[in-house]
Amino acid sequence: MMQYLQQIAFLILASYSIWLFSRNILQIKKNIFIGKDEDLSDNAPLRWKNVLLLAFGQKKMFRNPTVAIMHFIIYAGFIIINIEVLEIVLDGILGTHRIFLGTLGSFYHFIINFFEFLAMGVIAVCVIFLIRRNVLKLKRFISKDLNGWPRSDANYILVTEIILMSLFLTMNASDRALQLQGSEHYRETGNFILSGIIAPIFQTFSTAQLILIERSCWWIHIIGIFAFLNYLPYSKHLHILLAFPNAYYARLSPMGEMHNMENVQNEVKYMMQPELAPTGESQPMKFGAKDVMDLSWKSLLDAYSCTECGRCSTACPANQTGKLLSPRKIMMDTRDRLEEVGANIKLNGSFKDDGKTLLNNFISVEELRACTTCNACVQECPISISPLDIIIELRRSLIMEDSNAPQEWNGMFSNIENNFAPWKLSPDDRDKWKEEL
Repeated sequence: MMQYLQQIAFLILASYSIWLFSRNILQIKKNIFIGKDEDLSDNAPLRWKNVLLLAFGQKKMFRNPTVAIMHFIIYAGFIIINIEVLEIVLDGILGTHRIFLGTLGSFYHFIINFFEFLAMGVIAVCVIFLIRRNVLKLKRFISKDLNGWPRSDANYILVTEIILMSLFLTMNASDRALQLQGSEHYRETGNFILSGIIAPIFQTFSTAQLILIERSCWWIHIIGIFAFLNYLPYSKHLHILLAFPNAYYARLSPMGEMHNMENVQNEVKYMMQPELAPTGESQPMKFGAKDVMDLSWKSLLDAYSCTECGRCSTACPANQTGKLLSPRKIMMDTRDRLEEVGANIKLNGSFKDDGKTLLNNFISVEELRACTTCNACVQECPISISPLDIIIELRRSLIMEDSNAPQEWNGMFSNIENNFAPWKLSPDDRDKWKEEL
């Protein structure tokens, strides 16, 4: 009877966790597609190559090999050890114990040993990363960008990883101790290297105590995994999932290439060929982006995919010389505003003006003007996020919609409009320098 109750409890837990996660992910998908349409489906072979190299292979991370190897251990631990979750899920549904042991035989022993070494590696790396953030306090981790929840978020995840891996090792050790006591239901697996070292410590415990420890570790481990799953949509660690589509849909044009605005091109075309101008009333044109719904869906996907690692801001010359601009903050602000807009639409059925915009309320004019469009932030991002695309669109709106530009820029704009060049020289005089030769 107790076994059936455990199976029912597990099914309820798993079903609710998966439903809740699916609901939150669907809301994030809706939020992303608030953005303007953009076709990024060309050159599929190169896009899959980006997924393999940037998302799976973490190619850009290996510019700093030591950190890259440590990050890869955590990444591999998350991906590979969670294969073990499949066994836990099947055991929970079917009421079995180590269901793959009979099927895989001696290979099962090898896999669990590999998982245990990986788990120990994850624990060690998480401890190192906690020290880097909280003891050594590396500059990019103590930036004011991360004040409040973002700094806590990173620490929560690292501590959670340590707890989950420790539970995995303790579960295996108590399981082995029960095997050595000949307990019914605990099938012989042989000694696993790491948990086998711990197992003798448990030999002094009674069978009932060991079963309580093993079952507690099993339940807390799986509850922790389901909790982690549903924490992801609220965390920067959503990049664990979104890094893959973000790498696939990365823009393939050269970095820094600015795309002409169709509205501006049409204005010039209609000026030169008035007969092509549409007749009747036309919709007012918008230039650039003032709020998240004016950005491309890819820029919004970038915002959700941001890892908040700060490599972009560390590489940014404006940020490093004390300017207000931080590319990491640009991405975090965009995500925060997108969450607000998504909640607004969900509540009202459509967007109801809340008196705020991404430009001015979240990202200031001073930040935008500090950007030199050097592309350092784009170059450094491990998963091909482009803060520059957002900055450019916001600056276009600032200048072309709000006529808000420094006086020096206005002089240049006037010269380009009148003289077709940034300099205050008549086009007729442009080649007079040759006469002096």
